[in-house]
Amino acid sequence: MADSKQEPYKTHQMATGGGGALKGYQDLIVGSRSWGRLVYFELCMFLTNCPGALGLFLRKLMWPRLFASCGQGVMFATGVVLRHPGRIRLGERVVVSEGCILDGRNPDTEKALVLGDDVNLANDVMLSAKMGSIEIGERVGIGAKTIIHSAAGNPVKVEADVVIGPQCYIVGGGNYNTDRLDIPIGQQGIAQDGGVVIGQGVWLGAKVCVLGGVSMAAGGIAAAGAVVTKDVPHNAVVAGAPAKVIKTRGEQD
Repeated sequence: MADSKQEPYKTHQMATGGGGALKGYQDLIVGSRSWGRLVYFELCMFLTNCPGALGLFLRKLMWPRLFASCGQGVMFATGVVLRHPGRIRLGERVVVSEGCILDGRNPDTEKALVLGDDVNLANDVMLSAKMGSIEIGERVGIGAKTIIHSAAGNPVKVEADVVIGPQCYIVGGGNYNTDRLDIPIGQQGIAQDGGVVIGQGVWLGAKVCVLGGVSMAAGGIAAAGAVVTKDVPHNAVVAGAPAKVIKTRGEQD
């Protein structure tokens, strides 16, 4: 229980704990105490807001070495934020648009955040694997301002050919334990919900929420604004809050 009580404050402890501001920065942002890695990370960050074709070229040239692996043809737009890039793996021809956040802060794995070939992230997408893991399959498109969050060992997996609309929220580990009354909820640790699986070819409309413990089978559709709290069957179309099945693709009305 002691570990789960401390986990919600892990980021705060890393930023403000002993050892000095530099070591806190290395632990929280860079993900390594290596001086060489720190210097290279800082050099690359100078290019974050370099505009135009020159910026695209320099980031394409220098940034791939920051990651655990990075395929050919990856493009980074301006304003991209990286945390623990050494735990992030990018496939070929990945597009990371303006203002995206790629957060691989999970020291327990070297594959905290994995993006397959031909993944496209629209502007301001946030992929956060804080003590969790996120796997995005090939040819997935993620709409603007969508957040995918995996916390406390609750993985999120998005299979190939999924289409995710703008401003969606997908979370594994989105709830705290609440059983105890003697301490604040925020100190009780993240509940284990098993994470989220979005099956192949699923389409999520704008502003869809998919909560922890949910699996959407292949071919499903969640209508705009749906709050998905239960498993979605194969080819089912769901809508509402909480989402309910309203039809099945391929079947006559």
